[in-house]
Amino acid sequence: MPQPGTVPHLRIGIDLGGTKIEGLLLDTSGAEIRRRRIPSPTNDYQSTIRAVTDLVAYLLADIPQEEACHATVGVGMPGSLCPRTGLVQNANSTWLNGKPFDRDLVAAFNRPLRVANDANCFALSEATDGAGKGASCVFGVILGTGVGGAIIYRNQIIVGPRAIAGEWGHNPLPWPTADEFPGPRCWCGRHGCLETWLSGPAMAADHRRMTGETMTAEDIARLAEAGHAASAATLQRHASRLARGLAHVINIVDPDVIVLGGGLSQMPHLYRTLPGLIAPHVFADATEIDVRPPRWGDAGGARGAAWLWQ
Repeated sequence: MPQPGTVPHLRIGIDLGGTKIEGLLLDTSGAEIRRRRIPSPTNDYQSTIRAVTDLVAYLLADIPQEEACHATVGVGMPGSLCPRTGLVQNANSTWLNGKPFDRDLVAAFNRPLRVANDANCFALSEATDGAGKGASCVFGVILGTGVGGAIIYRNQIIVGPRAIAGEWGHNPLPWPTADEFPGPRCWCGRHGCLETWLSGPAMAADHRRMTGETMTAEDIARLAEAGHAASAATLQRHASRLARGLAHVINIVDPDVIVLGGGLSQMPHLYRTLPGLIAPHVFADATEIDVRPPRWGDAGGARGAAWLWQ
């Protein structure tokens, strides 16, 4: 194992998502050696531990033992580890909550491990060598199965004493209209959380409520580009809500750059429309905001997990 203060030769990054687990093996320069994606186990904690362990073994297969034994592992996970108990909190993959996830992984594969929130890993990746490189303050956003956020300041993750810094997904939608209040019920037990409006499943649910049509967020975006009026209206409602949520963050954190991640970050209309929709809600004379797509796409979370060993 690496000694304290040494730089590991190989880094493994694991992004544990709600529907998939992505694994990357990087060299010291950040170049990708190997990658694999597998489905995420659902509602099964022990299967999740085994899946991550097996993925690490796959990534190190055929690597010379002298190098493999020094490889470090970083894992990006939904939720976070409670600093007081060391147990998982706030994960929308609810079978992780209350479990000693990091300790169980270390016991399973017996090598150095660092664990961070998945949005923190994504934002760290984009701030280190991605779309936010060179910016003093980056706010990273996950718009996927769930909604997460992270603050990177001078290439350091802002965590906070409760390990929830940047977690905007369970704040309420700002400046709601009458038909947006109290909002859909969230898995966390509250109503109207940003996650219930801005995630991929939330966009699909909003479209279904308004039209009776059952479609995925990807289908909605594709039909909107083809001129389907109801789908275009769904994208407009979603962009308005996302703009209000981001404006709230800007008024508190004032980041240089916002980088979007997750599946919905691939929708090009967001980068055209968000700056103008955000501006009326920013409490400043200069209301311009730089909203960027991710450089590393859906590999950002795994890359950021590997960079936990910077």
